[in-house]
Amino acid sequence: MSPTRAPQTDRPARILIVDDQEQNVRLLGKILEKAGYQDVASTNDSTQALALQARFKPDLILLDVHMKEMDGFKVLEDIVSHSARGEHIPVIMITADDSAEAKRRALALGAKDFVGKPFDSAEILLRIRNHLETRFLYRQLRDQNTQLEAMVTDRTKELEQSQLEVLERLAAAVEFRDDDTGNHTRRVAEVSAMLAQAIGLEPTTVELIRRAAPLHDIGKVGIPDSILLKAGPLTGDEFETMKTHTVIGSRMLSKGRSELVRFSQRIARSHHEWWDGSGYPDRVSGQSIPQEARIVAVADFLDALTHERPYRPAWGIAETLAEIKRRAGNHFDPAIVKALAEIDWQGAAELVA
Repeated sequence: MSPTRAPQTDRPARILIVDDQEQNVRLLGKILEKAGYQDVASTNDSTQALALQARFKPDLILLDVHMKEMDGFKVLEDIVSHSARGEHIPVIMITADDSAEAKRRALALGAKDFVGKPFDSAEILLRIRNHLETRFLYRQLRDQNTQLEAMVTDRTKELEQSQLEVLERLAAAVEFRDDDTGNHTRRVAEVSAMLAQAIGLEPTTVELIRRAAPLHDIGKVGIPDSILLKAGPLTGDEFETMKTHTVIGSRMLSKGRSELVRFSQRIARSHHEWWDGSGYPDRVSGQSIPQEARIVAVADFLDALTHERPYRPAWGIAETLAEIKRRAGNHFDPAIVKALAEIDWQGAAELVA
């Protein structure tokens, strides 16, 4: 299927258009209809948007920013405040205002993405499809959690495993947004397990870290493509938004009952903390940082440097190890850095090439 076509789901995706310009509504409606989206509602009266959203229950909202009766910021604020707890309804703002202030305000209120006017039909369809896929994965995860709570005790272990499989698929979907090979999480998992073994952890703990590490960036599901896929350094404001993926991931994993989900939650939240306390999101330091997060932090950094990015070439393993050693005691746990240096990288060349 074309990436601009409507995704296949258990029911047709519902899309709500809110724009006070009738010609914009008609144009968006034609673009959506041609792409296979049949369940579309719209309004030119922004004061009716909240009531229509409550009746129609859309999977995604296309919301104009500058409208006469009530601007898009107020509409967005009302929609978010009236949404059920844990509900994930992506809102794409459509605007000719590309100022940083407008984007910051929309992101702070809960918008997931932006499309500029005049908009390109292929671009807007790709963004809609990406956010709908995320929406449906959220819904699948929510339904799975509901089932888990309803099951009897003797099936808890089996159902927790099913929950983890959904999370792993969600993590894979997140990674494919900015790494079409899907190999980053696999490599981070293997290097993390090697480090855990090198510092003497029990085999069961090593395996927990191997399975939990791929979920370290699951919170990036909540980061707009305009930031996540930017081919170059982020601005200060963009980096502040990117940093929130740690908290988003932690919240997504916070209600897990199994030890593996709890490991994953701690890693998702704390893998960007620094040994000296200057990391994020909690600015904790030293042994206060969960050990599994300290391990994944080193593995994630190693993989990032030894593989090419759109804005820089890959580093060699020798210079990468030297850089990590230089950061021991401020960025990284010195004991983990020492263990990293003792690994036979010739025997694990596929992980750093």
